[in-house]
Amino acid sequence: MSHNTFGHLFRVTTWGESHGPALGCVVDGAPPGIELSESDIQHWLDRRRPGQSKYTTQRKEPDTVRILSGVFEDEETNGQRTTGTPISLLIENVDQRSKDYSEIKDKFRPGHADFSYHAKYGIRDYRGGGRQSARETAARVAAGAIARKILEPSVQITGALVQMGPHTIDRHKWDWAEIENNPFWCPDAEAAKKWETYLDTVRKNGSSCGAIIEVTAKGVPEGWGAPIYGKLDSDLAGAMMTINAVKGVEIGSGFAAAALTGEENADEMVTKGNGVEFTSNNAGGILGGISTGQDIVVRFAVKPTSSILSPRKTVTKDGKETDIVTKGRHDPCVGIRAVPVGEAMMACVLADHALRHRGQVGSTG
Repeated sequence: MSHNTFGHLFRVTTWGESHGPALGCVVDGAPPGIELSESDIQHWLDRRRPGQSKYTTQRKEPDTVRILSGVFEDEETNGQRTTGTPISLLIENVDQRSKDYSEIKDKFRPGHADFSYHAKYGIRDYRGGGRQSARETAARVAAGAIARKILEPSVQITGALVQMGPHTIDRHKWDWAEIENNPFWCPDAEAAKKWETYLDTVRKNGSSCGAIIEVTAKGVPEGWGAPIYGKLDSDLAGAMMTINAVKGVEIGSGFAAAALTGEENADEMVTKGNGVEFTSNNAGGILGGISTGQDIVVRFAVKPTSSILSPRKTVTKDGKETDIVTKGRHDPCVGIRAVPVGEAMMACVLADHALRHRGQVGSTG
């Protein structure tokens, strides 16, 4: 299986399976001299970790990360700094229950990648999906923590869940502080309360629902990205589409821009001091594939979790028609834990573009 690496100057290669002994990643291209400890990475992994509420899978994985290479002791701080060499990260799996999948090992789960993996490779890991499992995203979040260290302190990345199933937030009640106060990363306290009731019903019915996540990056300077095939927004869209269960991505106003007039969609500009200020941000902080200095805004849609208890029609590897019920521990809304994953992918793309910008014009600002 190829294509396990993404990025250009900041490159991330992930490895491992959902029910294997461990998973992890190798990060190549991190500049030397950056303070980096396991606790720096663990903080972000803890936000993605499963089993933290009744609204996510009850698989109990501590997701404890180990740095195996790429850092060396800093005599001044008694900590560690990056050396510029590949950073290898290890996360052990400790709570996998492969027996939960024994009844479906010869059946393809509708909506899952079982069929397409088997069609391509002639083999699939039925234990939680193996490589196709969202468990792989733990490695991405770890890599994203390193990317954040490259971007900090000027660039701040924050994600939020803005829609669960058919239920959206009220944007007039948006409060960034609220996302840390509920299990959904929801910026609208009233919406979060309603979602609790809604998702309880979905979960108790053995079903699942989709979601929309919005990720914002503040502090990105003008000039990151490049035409024609190195556009920042195309890389961001591609990165978000690599996340499990994502079926759509939009930048700024996205698809809603199709309903606007030219006058409504145009982000007018005025002078402010020695610079330029935009009066709106329909472009999502990117014009012509290059950052404008405004907030970069990306949204992506996550489909309902494919593993559900409701019987579904399917076929076996031998082509026989049958029914399937997927037991085990699954997220009733995989979009919840996709929030920190979306943040991580945003961080990795921006770190890559920061280094590419430095390489071409000599600075990151």
